[in-house]
Amino acid sequence: MLKDKEFDFSAKLRQASTIRRLKEYIEWQRGIRNSGSGGSIPLWAPVSINMDLTSACNFACPHCVDSGIIHKAYSLDTKTIKKSIDTLEKNGLLSIILIGGGEPTMHKDFEEIATYIKQKGLQLGVATNGSNLKRLIRVAEIFEKGDWVRLSLDSANEETFAASHRPPKNVTLKGILEDARMLKQANRNISLGYSFVIVWPGIHMNGHELVSNIDQMAKAASLAHEYGFDFISFKPCLVRLEDSKKEALVDDRDRKRLAQVASDITRGLEHVKSGKHPKVLESVNLRAMLSNSVGELERQPRTCHMQFFRTVLSPFGIYLCTAFRGVETALIGPSNGYSDQIKLEESLHRLEKSILEFDASKECSEVACFYHHVNWWIEDFIESGNDVDTLETLEDDNFFL
Repeated sequence: MLKDKEFDFSAKLRQASTIRRLKEYIEWQRGIRNSGSGGSIPLWAPVSINMDLTSACNFACPHCVDSGIIHKAYSLDTKTIKKSIDTLEKNGLLSIILIGGGEPTMHKDFEEIATYIKQKGLQLGVATNGSNLKRLIRVAEIFEKGDWVRLSLDSANEETFAASHRPPKNVTLKGILEDARMLKQANRNISLGYSFVIVWPGIHMNGHELVSNIDQMAKAASLAHEYGFDFISFKPCLVRLEDSKKEALVDDRDRKRLAQVASDITRGLEHVKSGKHPKVLESVNLRAMLSNSVGELERQPRTCHMQFFRTVLSPFGIYLCTAFRGVETALIGPSNGYSDQIKLEESLHRLEKSILEFDASKECSEVACFYHHVNWWIEDFIESGNDVDTLETLEDDNFFL
């Protein structure tokens, strides 16, 4: 079993249903490095994909790292989505996260798509702003144990909620929380999460100074407990760097005061854990902030191995990573690039080129990579020469990457 279901990515790749492709990938990499020719990339679909159903959003969050592409109302075609799911599932896809680049519940066929994903036996996660939870309630019965719905709330009172998200006038934090409780009551199998992006004083994005919410961490955890959430996840605010358009944890100004910010957040987490709260999750990059090791996360191996195991499918194309959503150098295929077997194999060969040529040690040097540890774990195993059959096979559990 996985010791840390959320963030132990190397263990996830050693599950019974994923370890074969991990072994094949390692052997392919060794072939390339040892002889200059390891043959073609193993023909596997990603283990997990982030699927951006639409770029439309009914919020106007000042801290949104995808503000450059949202509100343009581009959507993936439902027929293409279904064909892509069919092709990917036949080639080993195990989970889909409906997330990012827009609000997934604004897709006109959201319920139909979510239902189709579950009919294919795939694990399903949904990250939503919570404004359309009634659409999820209508299909609550499709969710199984291991599936999750995470609400991006980032606040504990109406004033901060409104300032942080700029929702339509009829959308309130209390209304979302009441709908969330109804969703959980409709299906207890759903793992319901309260997402809290921590914002500290002095962060500027998209021409605005963001509203600090560190002082609301404990109250948010208390609300999560009160309304029946299974977990509350804390993660630091990310910024989109102006020159490269990449996601990063801190800009130069914040880097100079990380110690004070980390101290404030640590105090906030202590208050959280001293009161009533559901399970508390701390993201990889948050843990790095608190342990003064952000620099370590920014030191990447040359090869980003995780792009073989997870990608982003959006209306704008297939991207190798969420941190590079919308960045041309990270585009590995068109939006229909998974819609049939031929297109999948074409996309995989473009992915092969990306794996071999994309230099993560340079391109990701400003990105506090969520997959830093597993990328280095794979890199070290490749270079170790150890037999792949020495890898321990773990029981299937959680396929979200």
